[in-house]
Amino acid sequence: MRMLKRQKIVCSRFILQSRHVVAIPNAMAERPMPSEELDWVGMRATQLYELQLLLQNCARNRAAIEGMACHAQIIRVGLGADTITSNMLMNMYSKCGLVDSARKLFDEMPVRSLVSWNTIIGSHTQVGESEKALVLFMQMQKEGTSVSEFTVSSVVCACAAKCCVFECKQLHGFALKTMLDSNVFVGTALLDVYAKCGLVKDAILVFESMPERSDVTWSSMVAGYVQNELYEEALVLFHRAQAMGLEHSQFTISSALSACAARAALFEGNQVHAVLCKTGIGSNIFVISSLIDMYAKCGVIEEAFIVFSKVKEKNVVLWNAMLSGFSRHVRSLEAMILFEKMQQMGICPNEITYVSVLTACSHLGLVEKGRKYFDLMIREHNVSPNVLHYSCMADILGRAGLLHEAKDLIDRMPFDPTASMWGSLLASCRIYRNLELGEVAAKHLFEIEPLNAGNHVLLSDIYAANNRWEEVARARKFLKESEAKKERGMSWIEIRHQVHSFMVGERNHPRIVEIYLKLEELVGEMKKIGYKAETEHDFHDVEESRKQELLRHHSEKLALTFGIMVLPHGAPIRIMKNLRICGDCHSFMKLASIITEREIIVRDTNRFHHFKNGHCSCGEFW
Repeated sequence: MRMLKRQKIVCSRFILQSRHVVAIPNAMAERPMPSEELDWVGMRATQLYELQLLLQNCARNRAAIEGMACHAQIIRVGLGADTITSNMLMNMYSKCGLVDSARKLFDEMPVRSLVSWNTIIGSHTQVGESEKALVLFMQMQKEGTSVSEFTVSSVVCACAAKCCVFECKQLHGFALKTMLDSNVFVGTALLDVYAKCGLVKDAILVFESMPERSDVTWSSMVAGYVQNELYEEALVLFHRAQAMGLEHSQFTISSALSACAARAALFEGNQVHAVLCKTGIGSNIFVISSLIDMYAKCGVIEEAFIVFSKVKEKNVVLWNAMLSGFSRHVRSLEAMILFEKMQQMGICPNEITYVSVLTACSHLGLVEKGRKYFDLMIREHNVSPNVLHYSCMADILGRAGLLHEAKDLIDRMPFDPTASMWGSLLASCRIYRNLELGEVAAKHLFEIEPLNAGNHVLLSDIYAANNRWEEVARARKFLKESEAKKERGMSWIEIRHQVHSFMVGERNHPRIVEIYLKLEELVGEMKKIGYKAETEHDFHDVEESRKQELLRHHSEKLALTFGIMVLPHGAPIRIMKNLRICGDCHSFMKLASIITEREIIVRDTNRFHHFKNGHCSCGEFW
């Protein structure tokens, strides 16, 4: 009712403002006398000006109904053929999301200006109709209509939406030919589309060759590095912009925080946080969300919660960021409490919220809780489960040992199973040594991602766990002969603002000899309190002593040892790993937390493990 009342008020104001327009219905029907010519033209110009003002106001306020009424008045007084007015009408329809109406108006225009073409091409680009934008651009060329920097940048943006590399290169050539490549709008659009298409070198060439760069140019390049997982380069560029005295936008800050989160570079993240406080954009919800995510991914969930708590007005984006952080750190109880709290505050959970809550249940094997939330999502909040929710449920069931129920869920869901679903089932089959279902999951994975060597390794591990050594040898032989590649285990640790990386069996680190000596000393101390290498976690068909050596040189153990050597006594050690932590390393970290009297935090591909006083936050369920 309030909306209806508001519309009536706005319409009434519109009628009052345009009443004298309606009062001249015979102005076009009767030819004015020569003595009245000047008065008639002046009146018409005034009416046109006032209608255009009304149109601008409708576009600014996204007032579609009032804009349509204004369009009707324009047609009634015979001003519809005016090109400027038609351009303003197209802009109004576009701003209101009525692109079809804008296009109909464009197609019916007797005369089109460059602004007409730019407006309609931009309209199609904004709603993701890149093909229509490209067709219009080609139509422009055929008709011999001149183009501007806005035309080219809009069409390039259309290419970015669909990652049309070939068309983008053609447009780049066109920009060079027409000498528009040096324009800041065209250059920014080009580097953005190159980055989104994975052509980072081309994006860098465009960026470095630009004579002038805007804030959007810098933020697009930083974001381009992050999108292509070149996090170090993103931070270098961020600091370069900072050294030049450029003001950082919310988009640049968010991208820099994402780079810090991916590298687990806490010191760099703290620096970006300081910049954020100085710039005065710390109240931006999306920047704060990135800040929470950064602290959570760097292993300091307490800092993430402090940032979250300081925000007075929280939207669902912030609640989701904090929920995701708790879930990732296996703070399942805190995640569930926060989930209840957000509902008490009147925030309605969305599909992202439920992914975090279900993941929290998965990390601790809370099957009944997971089922409850899955049902609640549909019944109370009317959220349709998507493939991610089904994937979480399959993971919950699989990790709890309910393998056949997980398989049934995958078969019954209304989506095609993804690689992550079959991968989760295969990993669960490895834990519970279920060869039958493991082979089924592996077969699907080999079809979906034939070049992923990790799937072959998981299956061979299941064979090894069931003492099927002939199948193990066959699987590993196939792996060697195929093009599939296994990702090597790697861990990294940040020490005094520098990230140190370690591969399994590392040989290249400048202090590697000291590290191995210290590791042997640490293993000796652990053996005194009962440590024994859990060789059942190594599935290589080699002698026992060789298995112990292979386990001892895992990358996370090397990173831990280096941390013990160089960090102050009692300081927490934060290690990031690109693969799932193995059982032997998990036991090793628990004992190391006792001997060194430190908290050891390990982030693997699935979650964070907080080791303290011989215990892990995961509760031995990972």
